[in-house]
Amino acid sequence: MNFTTEKSFILASASPRRKELFKRLNVPFKILVATVEETSIKDDNPAQYVKKVALLKATDVAKRNPGHVVIGADTIVVKGQELLHKPKDANEAIKHLKQLRGNVHEVMTAVAIIDDVGNKIAFVEKTEVYFKQVPDTLIEAYVATGDCYDKAGGYGIQTDGVFLVEGIKGDYLNVVGLPLARLTELLVETKLISI
Repeated sequence: MNFTTEKSFILASASPRRKELFKRLNVPFKILVATVEETSIKDDNPAQYVKKVALLKATDVAKRNPGHVVIGADTIVVKGQELLHKPKDANEAIKHLKQLRGNVHEVMTAVAIIDDVGNKIAFVEKTEVYFKQVPDTLIEAYVATGDCYDKAGGYGIQTDGVFLVEGIKGDYLNVVGLPLARLTELLVETKLISI
């Protein structure tokens, strides 16, 4: 599909996965990374937490770039009510993956849009991910690839982390890091892009 826009878009994300997904819209955009401390956000509700982080990122970039449409996003992995953040080291990655194996967890991605006049919209997309009952050796081999470190929950479904996954219920691209269908629908509804 070909989308058009007269707006200037900024993707407030350092994620190469989000960049690749947003490129599918074929609208011009630039990348500017937010300079915020995500750990400054506190909320016991995972959906509210991730939405606040996405808004924090988008707001930071929008303040420095008035007149642009800024899109910020954040992805978390939730097992029960526990957030499994990006692992700091191999031990934490192994711990995360052992918690997930043989179980179902939720991946939540919040997307915040701040338009060129400062209006804010944010939503949270949720996908259930079912992990296989995999042996320790597979978890350790995956962690040894180093792929786990920049990913919430310690795995990437679009990379070798796929060997840990039994199936999903919901939007696959949400697990990758950007629920593109819902984002596109909202951008069309708000007339920020058109078909």
